[in-house]
Amino acid sequence: FFFFPLPVACLSPRSSMGDEDENPMKALKIEKLILNISVGESGDRLTRASKVLEDLSGQQPVFSKARYTVRTFGIRRNEKIACHVTIRGEKAEELLERGLKVKEYELRKKNFSQTGNFGFGIMEHIDLGLKYNPSTGIYGMDFYVVMKRAGGGRVAKRRAKRTKIGFQHKCTKAETQKWFVDKYEGILTN
Repeated sequence: FFFFPLPVACLSPRSSMGDEDENPMKALKIEKLILNISVGESGDRLTRASKVLEDLSGQQPVFSKARYTVRTFGIRRNEKIACHVTIRGEKAEELLERGLKVKEYELRKKNFSQTGNFGFGIMEHIDLGLKYNPSTGIYGMDFYVVMKRAGGGRVAKRRAKRTKIGFQHKCTKAETQKWFVDKYEGILTN
Protein backbone atom coordinates (compact mmCIF):
# COMPACT_ATOMS: atom_id res chain seq x y z
CA PHE A 1 0.00 0.00 0.00
CA PHE A 2 1.17 3.50 -0.83
CA PHE A 3 0.56 6.24 1.70
CA PHE A 4 -0.01 9.73 0.32
CA PRO A 5 0.01 12.42 2.99
CA LEU A 6 -2.98 14.77 2.72
CA PRO A 7 -2.32 18.48 2.38
CA VAL A 8 -2.91 20.40 5.63
CA ALA A 9 -5.79 22.34 4.03
CA CYS A 10 -7.83 19.12 3.71
CA LEU A 11 -7.39 18.23 7.37
CA SER A 12 -8.80 21.43 8.87
CA PRO A 13 -12.48 20.91 9.75
CA ARG A 14 -13.61 24.41 8.74
CA SER A 15 -12.04 24.47 5.28
CA SER A 16 -14.86 22.60 3.52
CA MET A 17 -17.63 24.75 5.02
CA GLY A 18 -16.10 28.17 4.56
CA ASP A 19 -17.74 30.86 6.62
CA GLU A 20 -20.69 30.06 8.90
CA ASP A 21 -23.01 32.35 6.95
CA GLU A 22 -22.45 30.38 3.76
CA ASN A 23 -23.58 27.08 5.26
CA PRO A 24 -26.84 26.32 3.42
CA MET A 25 -28.12 24.28 6.38
CA LYS A 26 -28.08 27.41 8.57
CA ALA A 27 -30.33 29.43 6.24
CA LEU A 28 -33.61 30.54 7.84
CA LYS A 29 -36.91 29.27 6.46
CA ILE A 30 -40.58 29.55 7.36
CA GLU A 31 -41.63 26.36 9.13
CA LYS A 32 -45.32 27.30 9.37
CA LEU A 33 -47.76 30.17 9.44
CA ILE A 34 -50.68 30.11 11.87
CA LEU A 35 -53.74 32.26 11.13
CA ASN A 36 -56.05 32.77 14.10
CA ILE A 37 -59.42 34.51 14.37
CA SER A 38 -60.54 34.87 17.96
CA VAL A 39 -64.25 35.69 17.95
CA GLY A 40 -64.90 35.44 21.69
CA GLU A 41 -68.21 33.61 21.29
CA SER A 42 -69.56 30.46 19.71
CA GLY A 43 -72.37 30.31 17.20
CA ASP A 44 -72.94 32.04 13.89
CA ARG A 45 -70.08 34.56 14.06
CA LEU A 46 -67.56 31.80 14.72
CA THR A 47 -68.91 29.73 11.83
CA ARG A 48 -68.57 32.74 9.51
CA ALA A 49 -65.01 33.33 10.77
CA SER A 50 -64.09 29.73 9.98
CA LYS A 51 -65.52 30.22 6.47
CA VAL A 52 -63.19 33.22 6.02
CA LEU A 53 -60.16 31.12 7.04
CA GLU A 54 -61.25 28.30 4.75
CA ASP A 55 -61.56 30.68 1.78
CA LEU A 56 -58.16 32.15 2.55
CA SER A 57 -56.18 28.95 3.11
CA GLY A 58 -58.14 26.27 1.29
CA GLN A 59 -57.95 24.14 4.47
CA GLN A 60 -60.44 23.18 7.15
CA PRO A 61 -59.90 25.34 10.27
CA VAL A 62 -59.69 23.92 13.80
CA PHE A 63 -61.77 25.38 16.65
CA SER A 64 -60.23 26.48 19.96
CA LYS A 65 -62.12 26.21 23.23
CA ALA A 66 -62.17 28.56 26.21
CA ARG A 67 -59.91 27.37 29.02
CA TYR A 68 -62.18 28.68 31.77
CA THR A 69 -65.38 30.61 32.35
CA VAL A 70 -65.09 34.40 32.36
CA ARG A 71 -68.45 35.97 33.18
CA THR A 72 -67.42 39.51 32.22
CA PHE A 73 -66.62 38.29 28.68
CA GLY A 74 -69.68 36.05 28.62
CA ILE A 75 -67.74 32.88 27.83
CA ARG A 76 -68.01 29.44 29.42
CA ARG A 77 -65.35 26.77 29.86
CA ASN A 78 -64.97 24.46 26.83
CA GLU A 79 -67.09 26.76 24.66
CA LYS A 80 -65.67 27.19 21.15
CA ILE A 81 -64.49 30.80 20.88
CA ALA A 82 -61.84 30.89 18.12
CA CYS A 83 -60.63 29.12 15.01
CA HIS A 84 -57.17 28.75 13.52
CA VAL A 85 -55.41 27.12 10.60
CA THR A 86 -51.76 26.09 10.10
CA ILE A 87 -50.24 26.61 6.66
CA ARG A 88 -46.85 25.38 5.43
CA GLY A 89 -44.72 25.64 2.31
CA GLU A 90 -45.35 27.93 -0.67
CA LYS A 91 -48.84 28.82 0.49
CA ALA A 92 -47.51 30.08 3.82
CA GLU A 93 -44.98 32.36 2.10
CA GLU A 94 -47.63 33.72 -0.25
CA LEU A 95 -50.09 34.47 2.56
CA LEU A 96 -47.37 36.03 4.72
CA GLU A 97 -46.45 38.29 1.80
CA ARG A 98 -50.07 39.43 1.54
CA GLY A 99 -50.28 40.00 5.29
CA LEU A 100 -47.07 42.05 5.36
CA LYS A 101 -48.31 44.10 2.40
CA VAL A 102 -51.30 45.17 4.54
CA LYS A 103 -48.85 46.20 7.30
CA GLU A 104 -46.74 47.98 4.63
CA TYR A 105 -43.78 45.73 5.53
CA GLU A 106 -43.45 47.48 8.86
CA LEU A 107 -43.19 45.52 12.11
CA ARG A 108 -42.26 46.50 15.64
CA LYS A 109 -39.21 45.02 17.34
CA LYS A 110 -41.43 43.61 20.07
CA ASN A 111 -43.32 41.58 17.44
CA PHE A 112 -40.35 39.16 17.47
CA SER A 113 -39.94 36.53 20.20
CA GLN A 114 -36.65 35.42 21.78
CA THR A 115 -36.93 32.10 19.92
CA GLY A 116 -36.85 33.83 16.54
CA ASN A 117 -40.55 33.62 15.72
CA PHE A 118 -42.77 36.61 15.03
CA GLY A 119 -46.40 37.63 14.76
CA PHE A 120 -48.67 40.52 13.91
CA GLY A 121 -52.35 41.26 13.47
CA ILE A 122 -54.53 42.84 10.81
CA MET A 123 -57.84 44.60 11.39
CA GLU A 124 -59.80 43.56 8.28
CA HIS A 125 -59.51 40.33 6.33
CA ILE A 126 -60.73 42.01 3.12
CA ASP A 127 -57.34 43.79 2.90
CA LEU A 128 -55.84 40.39 1.99
CA GLY A 129 -57.68 40.39 -1.32
CA LEU A 130 -60.86 38.56 -0.35
CA LYS A 131 -64.13 39.97 -1.64
CA TYR A 132 -66.36 41.67 0.94
CA ASN A 133 -69.49 39.67 1.63
CA PRO A 134 -72.15 41.52 3.70
CA SER A 135 -73.51 38.24 5.09
CA THR A 136 -70.04 37.28 6.39
CA GLY A 137 -68.96 40.61 7.86
CA ILE A 138 -65.40 41.73 8.55
CA TYR A 139 -62.92 39.88 10.76
CA GLY A 140 -59.47 40.75 12.02
CA MET A 141 -56.88 38.04 12.40
CA ASP A 142 -53.51 37.17 13.92
CA PHE A 143 -50.57 35.98 11.84
CA TYR A 144 -47.90 33.99 13.64
CA VAL A 145 -44.79 32.77 11.84
CA VAL A 146 -42.60 29.97 13.20
CA MET A 147 -39.06 29.96 11.80
CA LYS A 148 -36.58 27.11 11.40
CA ARG A 149 -33.21 26.39 9.87
CA ALA A 150 -32.98 24.71 6.47
CA GLY A 151 -31.41 21.58 7.97
CA GLY A 152 -30.64 19.83 11.23
CA GLY A 153 -34.11 20.05 12.79
CA ARG A 154 -34.70 16.32 12.51
CA VAL A 155 -32.47 15.51 15.51
CA ALA A 156 -35.21 16.78 17.84
CA LYS A 157 -38.01 14.94 16.02
CA ARG A 158 -36.65 11.47 15.15
CA ARG A 159 -37.46 8.40 17.24
CA ALA A 160 -34.02 6.92 17.74
CA LYS A 161 -31.13 8.94 19.22
CA ARG A 162 -33.34 11.98 19.76
CA THR A 163 -31.50 15.01 21.11
CA LYS A 164 -31.86 18.76 21.53
CA ILE A 165 -31.09 21.23 18.76
CA GLY A 166 -27.72 22.76 19.62
CA PHE A 167 -27.44 26.32 20.88
CA GLN A 168 -25.56 27.41 17.74
CA HIS A 169 -28.37 26.06 15.55
CA LYS A 170 -31.33 27.72 17.31
CA CYS A 171 -32.98 30.69 15.64
CA THR A 172 -32.47 33.98 17.45
CA LYS A 173 -34.43 37.21 17.56
CA ALA A 174 -31.66 39.22 15.86
CA GLU A 175 -31.29 36.69 13.01
CA THR A 176 -35.01 36.64 12.26
CA GLN A 177 -35.15 40.44 12.30
CA LYS A 178 -32.23 40.55 9.85
CA TRP A 179 -33.96 37.90 7.66
CA PHE A 180 -37.18 39.96 7.65
CA VAL A 181 -35.36 43.18 6.68
CA ASP A 182 -33.30 41.44 3.96
CA LYS A 183 -36.05 39.31 2.42
CA TYR A 184 -38.99 41.71 2.48
CA GLU A 185 -37.06 45.00 2.66
CA GLY A 186 -39.01 45.45 5.87
CA ILE A 187 -38.85 48.29 8.35
CA LEU A 188 -38.38 47.66 12.07
CA THR A 189 -39.80 50.29 14.42
CA ASN A 190 -39.66 50.65 18.19
